[in-house]
Amino acid sequence: MIRLHHIPQARSFRTLWLLEEMGLEFEVVEHSIFDRSLRDPDYLALSPAGRVPALEIDGLVLFESGAITEYLCETRPGFAPAPGAAGRADWLEWLHFAETIGQHCANLTQNHIVLREDWMRSPTLMKLEARRLAACLAVVDKAVARQDWLLPGGFSAVDTNVGYGIEVARRFVELTPAVQDYRARYRERPAFARAAARDGVPQLYTRDFYPVPDA
Repeated sequence: MIRLHHIPQARSFRTLWLLEEMGLEFEVVEHSIFDRSLRDPDYLALSPAGRVPALEIDGLVLFESGAITEYLCETRPGFAPAPGAAGRADWLEWLHFAETIGQHCANLTQNHIVLREDWMRSPTLMKLEARRLAACLAVVDKAVARQDWLLPGGFSAVDTNVGYGIEVARRFVELTPAVQDYRARYRERPAFARAAARDGVPQLYTRDFYPVPDA
């Protein structure tokens, strides 16, 4: 049995969505970001940093979403160009660029949501991170303005990783028309709908948009 350790709206949604795209049977174990369950020794044995995702699969435990994506695509072909094939370098570039998007989203999430008191936040940092995030989305815009998916060959696993980033980024920056259209396309996929239905009750983002406060 494949078992995914997951928090609603968190980065583990990348894996949840990809598992659905692959048509695999799997169990979702839901955790909370607001209690100390991720610091439980049993969970730390699965994910030493105390984060999600953690994926139990094939007698292994993987705890980095990018590595999980690559492993799934190597062992369950169909969602990535094979090593050495045309488009493989571009696929790897997008896979790791999703982490760049994710880092800016994480910094904004920390400031807007996790730091609950105004005095803890830095409006200057929040503005800087929002600009950096918008610059990242401009890279996505350039790709999807000329083709439906990130790779010209069609939908692949990197669309799940970058797509999740867009789902978070839209709460902090305005999406361009091309990125809005891209978002509409991937949200029409049946696997996305199944993943969204299994995501769970929102724990992180309770507002549609979080504007940068005045300094």
